[in-house]
Amino acid sequence: MSTSGTRDYGAAVAALNTLQSNFSIVDAIRKSGKGMNKQAIPEMIEWCRKIGYEPSDFDKLRPIHVAGTKGKGSTSAFVSSILAQYLPHPDATTPTKIGLYTSPHLRYVRERIQINNEPISEEKFAEYFYCVWDRLEAAAKDSNATSDMPTKPVYFRYLTLVALHAYLAESVDTAVIECGIGGEYDSTNILVEPTVTAITSLGIDHVAMLGSTLPEIAWHKAGVFKSGSVAFTAPQPEMALQVLRDRAYEKGTTLHVVDTHPSLVKDEIKLGLSASFQKINASLAIAVAAAHLRTLGFTSVPDPTASEHIPLPVEFIRGLEQVRWPGRCEVRRERNVMWHIDGGHTLESIEMTGNWFAGQMASFYTGKSDHKGLPRILIFNQQTRDASALATALHKALRNGITTSSSEPPFTHVLFTTNQTFSAGYKPDLVSMNTNQQDVDSLAVQTALAKTWSEIDAHAKVHVVKTIEEAIIRARNIARDWVGNTDSEEATVMALITGSLHLAGGAIEVLECEKEA
Repeated sequence: MSTSGTRDYGAAVAALNTLQSNFSIVDAIRKSGKGMNKQAIPEMIEWCRKIGYEPSDFDKLRPIHVAGTKGKGSTSAFVSSILAQYLPHPDATTPTKIGLYTSPHLRYVRERIQINNEPISEEKFAEYFYCVWDRLEAAAKDSNATSDMPTKPVYFRYLTLVALHAYLAESVDTAVIECGIGGEYDSTNILVEPTVTAITSLGIDHVAMLGSTLPEIAWHKAGVFKSGSVAFTAPQPEMALQVLRDRAYEKGTTLHVVDTHPSLVKDEIKLGLSASFQKINASLAIAVAAAHLRTLGFTSVPDPTASEHIPLPVEFIRGLEQVRWPGRCEVRRERNVMWHIDGGHTLESIEMTGNWFAGQMASFYTGKSDHKGLPRILIFNQQTRDASALATALHKALRNGITTSSSEPPFTHVLFTTNQTFSAGYKPDLVSMNTNQQDVDSLAVQTALAKTWSEIDAHAKVHVVKTIEEAIIRARNIARDWVGNTDSEEATVMALITGSLHLAGGAIEVLECEKEA
């Protein structure tokens, strides 16, 4: 792609989208059963060298590395929020800047690269994006690369390079780095000396890449462990935990298992992320943040490896309460509708989302008499995984959590949509070439989902729509038709949006664009 002309944020995102693997390539890898690329780390190291870095250069970032299946992003956000409470006063020296690198993004690509819990600006993103771009162009020219050789890495690897470069350029002195897929061969695993490594709850996901059993998946995730780095994990099934322990031993470290902190068990702290399953993510984050701060010289912070549960400093409590992580257990209130948005995408996380939503409903309607018969609305999509299995699991979790009789449906209305945001198409930040466009255009997955839901729940009214915007408009119309013009609080309709972070991000984009208009 030509790099002449405008080099603003929009141009950077357009250039970035050319680095996405299209659906046919992703699908071929998935079906080949070849799994993760064992050359991924040597290749990533070579890309680093082409932009002027050795992996050891990133030791300056004093990185924290987080892997796992469920809760990686939330745990990373908790850690970053806690550490932000220790940002220096004028007479202190460290930490000064905290980086947070996560994926995927919800509305803007630059959300993935945060400093002090704010996405970097459009101007900074474009600056660092094109700096990496130009260095790779120059390296290709110097090596006389042939036309069939790639001059840039794929999308996620490229963003990893941009993030690491940006953090060094911005003098970040703590970087919380979330793994993409796996750990052992993930492009973030070029880090040499993280201060702390952590594994969140494990589950079955990315089977073609990581394997179909928990021990296989645990092996990959444990690839982030490093000698000299403190290692923590959330509680895991014993078969997975044994693999994690063995891998920690191989890599010259000791693994510490973190149970739910007593202060969270007793609900003494109101977490910024409200679901009960976030308590284990927050507990893991407490241990990670404490171990990291001690490496920075904060000796007054209790040692999480010496006692099962540390007394919580006031800064930790504040960080846990103030954390914000859009699209994860997020509640948004508007006239007649209360939106519940959670990007659950694995079987286990969908069930947890269902239980969270059930709890939200029970809490909201407690003591209110006028909610019987109110619509309950689901907006759902899964484009590439076993969507029908996820829909079945969600139905089961919600039926058990919400209804008092098996004959009452968990939802009165179910809307299956694609991840396309607006009828006019996708905002450039939200373009994904990793899905089968023919399936998207023909609504093939959504139609199959609707058939599955109708078979397991004959009482629900099932709709298939093409865009997230259309789904939200349809949900509002259902709510308005029911409640009329009443201002009664009891007349609020509960709606759940779940199935993928891409759907959650698109929904937030629709709701935010209306606010900004």
